[in-house]
Amino acid sequence: MFAGDPWIIIAAFALDLLLGDPSGWPHPVRWMGRAVKILEPPLKRWIRRPFVAGVLLVVLLVPGTWVLGFGLSVGAGRLSPVLAQAVQVVILWTCLSTRSLYAAAMGVQRALVRQDLDAARKTVGMIVGRETARLDAGGVSRAAVETVAENLVDGVVAPLFFVLLGGAPLALAYKMVNTLDSMVGYRSSRYLLFGRAAARLDDVANFLPARLSVPLIAVPAGILFRRCRQAWRTARRDGRRHPSPNAGWPEAAFAGTLGVRLGGPNRYHGQMVCKPYIGAEHRPVQVTDIARACDLMLVAAFCGVLLTVGLAVAFG
Repeated sequence: MFAGDPWIIIAAFALDLLLGDPSGWPHPVRWMGRAVKILEPPLKRWIRRPFVAGVLLVVLLVPGTWVLGFGLSVGAGRLSPVLAQAVQVVILWTCLSTRSLYAAAMGVQRALVRQDLDAARKTVGMIVGRETARLDAGGVSRAAVETVAENLVDGVVAPLFFVLLGGAPLALAYKMVNTLDSMVGYRSSRYLLFGRAAARLDDVANFLPARLSVPLIAVPAGILFRRCRQAWRTARRDGRRHPSPNAGWPEAAFAGTLGVRLGGPNRYHGQMVCKPYIGAEHRPVQVTDIARACDLMLVAAFCGVLLTVGLAVAFG
């Protein structure tokens, strides 16, 4: 019941492409975020050691999310097998973010095209963790391309990977891991110890999906831009240069495909962080590269779905 079902995967991806994340609709990720915000203050009050409190936060929320997804699926299955499948389709749909990522990045490009830099900064600030108030058009464009590359893993490849391993409940648990990392997995004074467990678990969860994203990017790199070899070469050379053990792989594949330079200095929480350049020999990112990155992400997502469905059929 909870192995990757081909029709569940296809239906969920179709819903993601058609509807994305409709504003105003309830969404599990928002509930996950509220759960983190609710639990953080009491855990910090009750447990003096921030690292232990952070571990408990992860232990409560990640298995709890899996239990919720499992319970919903089993409960629906007792009423009707069709209802059980429908529940799992909805769960997996909420774990994917292809359309919302595409729309957000293209919103940044539209603002830059009409030369509204303030709007572009605000729009990209909603999808990246760095400070955006001082970015010029090139910096905004680079931020957009980098987040498209990184979120191809978080919003497509990793959910497909985990649904193949353990069905929709496991994909939902992964989404909680990802949400925890995005909320508390920072190296700031507030979260350095409290968020360490969440950050390390996210590193482990994304280890294989990040590396599997390289061939999924290289295929459309050859189809769209005839740069399959460049995507592979840059990923192999620069994939480990990112401070994150995982983010550098998709970024490097995108850099090689688009022929652009990613990485470099960014400001986080008032501090300048100098990251190594990825694809250092290439040109800086331009506004038009955002659309090219979105096209690459979209075709890579299709490739990921086709591969996942094929594996589900072969081993199901």
